[in-house]
Amino acid sequence: MAKVGFVGLGIMGAPMASNLQKGGHQLFLHDRNPVPDALVTAGGKVCRSGEEVARESEIVIVMVPDTPHVEAVLFSDDGVAKGLGANKIVVDMSSISPIATKEFARRINALGSQYLDAPVSGGEVGAKAASLTIMVGGPQAVFDKVKPLFELMGKNITLVGGNGDGQTTKVANQIIVALNIQAVSEALLFASKAGADPVKVRQALMGGFAASRILEVHGERMIKRTFDPGFRIELHQKDLNLALQGAKALGVSLPHTSSAQELMNACAANGMSQLDHSALCRAIELLSRHEIASS
Repeated sequence: MAKVGFVGLGIMGAPMASNLQKGGHQLFLHDRNPVPDALVTAGGKVCRSGEEVARESEIVIVMVPDTPHVEAVLFSDDGVAKGLGANKIVVDMSSISPIATKEFARRINALGSQYLDAPVSGGEVGAKAASLTIMVGGPQAVFDKVKPLFELMGKNITLVGGNGDGQTTKVANQIIVALNIQAVSEALLFASKAGADPVKVRQALMGGFAASRILEVHGERMIKRTFDPGFRIELHQKDLNLALQGAKALGVSLPHTSSAQELMNACAANGMSQLDHSALCRAIELLSRHEIASS
């Protein structure tokens, strides 16, 4: 049994922490909001700060929304870094800037601790089912130590390379997901506007080369109009912004990533930033003055 700290217990973090508890590990918990009762009832200890979490734990996992949040969790006056020492491990499972990640790793290493960036894909469903895809950057030896914890939270676990490479992989993942959501949105809207039943169109496409998890899961959301968030538009906006910032720094063009970001911007401008990212279809529907579910 390991002593594991967990900072960030939101939509993703809470079920991930629960799966670690089910695996028999002792958890030390901190969040800006009240820690979920279920985690405390299962034996988790509530800590007042990231510093306290780090002092109590051997491995500290961070799961918060964005780069500034990770920086604050790690390096604020009562942050995780203040409680670190030799041979402790920090694992950031948030989705943040690869460039900032390399700097955070350097600063944590300077304190005698090790660092992994390990962003995830799979959303709330994957977090609850312990079926997340986990993309890891960092030293092999540190990855090997933490892998048993990863296996309690996910299924497809890959050490991609050094620090920052996990975050780079997550940005690539988010590009692919966004463009697939855009493609499914356009296809189902086209079919619906042409008079075909989008339910049957989706069913037919699921048996062909166009089949995908996005068509399966988010295509159904678009048809049924179920946009309660598994992964919010505002978070995907953040990830695509990381992609476009990286593209500028690397001198490459990502034209379709830009268009997907503009569609998400349009959703946010119309009050939909808190909806699931499958609601990107609403921007295309507004442009077309037609809803996918309409007859």
